[in-house]
Amino acid sequence: MKIDLSGKTALVSGSTAGIGFATARGLAQAGARVILNGRKADALAKAADTLRAEVSGADLVTFAGDLATVQGVEALLAQVPAVDILVNNLGIFNPQDFFETPDSEWTRFFETNVMSGVRLSRAYAPGMVQRKWGRIVFISSESGLNIPVEMIHYGFSKTAQLAVSRGLAKRLAGTGVTVNAVLPGPTLSEGVEEMLADEVKRAGKPVAEVAADFVKAHRSTSIIQRAATVDEVANMIVYVCSPQASATTGAALRVDGGVVDTIA
Repeated sequence: MKIDLSGKTALVSGSTAGIGFATARGLAQAGARVILNGRKADALAKAADTLRAEVSGADLVTFAGDLATVQGVEALLAQVPAVDILVNNLGIFNPQDFFETPDSEWTRFFETNVMSGVRLSRAYAPGMVQRKWGRIVFISSESGLNIPVEMIHYGFSKTAQLAVSRGLAKRLAGTGVTVNAVLPGPTLSEGVEEMLADEVKRAGKPVAEVAADFVKAHRSTSIIQRAATVDEVANMIVYVCSPQASATTGAALRVDGGVVDTIA
């Protein structure tokens, strides 16, 4: 299968590292014009330089701004008024016990993980409908189905993304615009590497091995018995953004290594 996104413009929110960067790279490799986004100008410039080095002829636009805020989204829309592909990847996670998680953290997670995608979808979907083609993808998580006891506030936000994704797909029925959610499981992103750094130092093992140990201990239902790579997750996202995925909408597509113990 050859995915060709030539002539399409794709926005990936939160794309300076991790799954977001891997997705931006995959979309650029498929020929899309890609808008990279991050809050810090230096990290954004570094990501753009890396992507240009890895993808010959990559057509990139950078936007430095916090898309978890109304002001950030408004500034983006002034610079990029229309896109064909929207990947709502921006997200945060942080383990914290339910009884120690204040209102401010619930609000921060909701604004970042949920409302960023709501605002961007509300802004960009009408243009997609007018052009009779578009792709909107929410990057949720297996934690939206399998709520982690150590970060209930995170699981809540990921479940909310599934509700928005499914509802918006139904709202856009018959328009040529598809809306889907992709649900990664444990993934060896920079954020996870940082979370495991102390254990890597203590155990003296490679980070991939420590991540596998974590999966076996804390996500024992995993069938692959390891963390996925960011590219493995990005492969699914890029496919869902493609013309080939035209009959896939309203779906929750798991790239969780089998962590969620269900046949559906």
